[in-house]
Amino acid sequence: MHYRDLAISLAYQAGTIIKNNFQHNMVKEWKEDNSPVTLTDLAINQLVLDEIQAHYPSHSIMAEEGSKLQASEFVWVCDPVDGTTPFSHGIPNCVFALALVHQGKSILSTIYDPFLDRLFFAEAGQGAYLNQKRIYVNKQITLNRGLIGVVPSRRYPTLLKTIMQFARKENIHIVSLGSTIYMGMLVASGDLLASIFAGKKAHDSAALQVLIEEAGGQMTSLTGEAQPYDREVNGHLITNGQVHNDFLQVISPALPSIRNL
Repeated sequence: MHYRDLAISLAYQAGTIIKNNFQHNMVKEWKEDNSPVTLTDLAINQLVLDEIQAHYPSHSIMAEEGSKLQASEFVWVCDPVDGTTPFSHGIPNCVFALALVHQGKSILSTIYDPFLDRLFFAEAGQGAYLNQKRIYVNKQITLNRGLIGVVPSRRYPTLLKTIMQFARKENIHIVSLGSTIYMGMLVASGDLLASIFAGKKAHDSAALQVLIEEAGGQMTSLTGEAQPYDREVNGHLITNGQVHNDFLQVISPALPSIRNL
């Protein structure tokens, strides 16, 4: 099975599991980082491990709820349910995310929102698509009235404070949707101007790199560098490309406290 076919098949299978398991008052456990995990996360994670290993046994797999790592140029990076917090609290706002990373660079991305049946797909050099329709980032060249996604971080409150202070001055609107990948994909579709993430886990970033770039946008670390996505990352800044340097300047005052995530 080709990479593309496998990734899309896994996305739809994961989406079915997510929808079938969605309910109020969901049973969940809490991990050491105070994030929830559900039986849905674990079931999809195992599905991904089994299917990829069956089709590409020489590839490495890095998934949020359990990995199968080995020496390989190819690493599949998966977040089985990005947005477990809203999902596990009765809020239908999450996605399945899977990336194929070759020598540190994402070359294929599949992101699926099962509740709205929205499949985002991108392959290096082939464009970015939403349900087979080509998508692009928006063309806004100023920050004024832009809508941006921000992931709150208890560990790095200086960053959020810096962004909020600037947003009030420049009429920037901020949303936090409970899913890093969800907000990034909305930058790719042109709905959000930017998304800022201060974490370090690759599964929160890998599926976005090729999607954003193929949609005409830009994605870097929080300090503006390119970075590999088959290991820990230094957060990410995602924009339409037109305002990337502007946002780097906005967040730079907070960087001393988050430079070594």
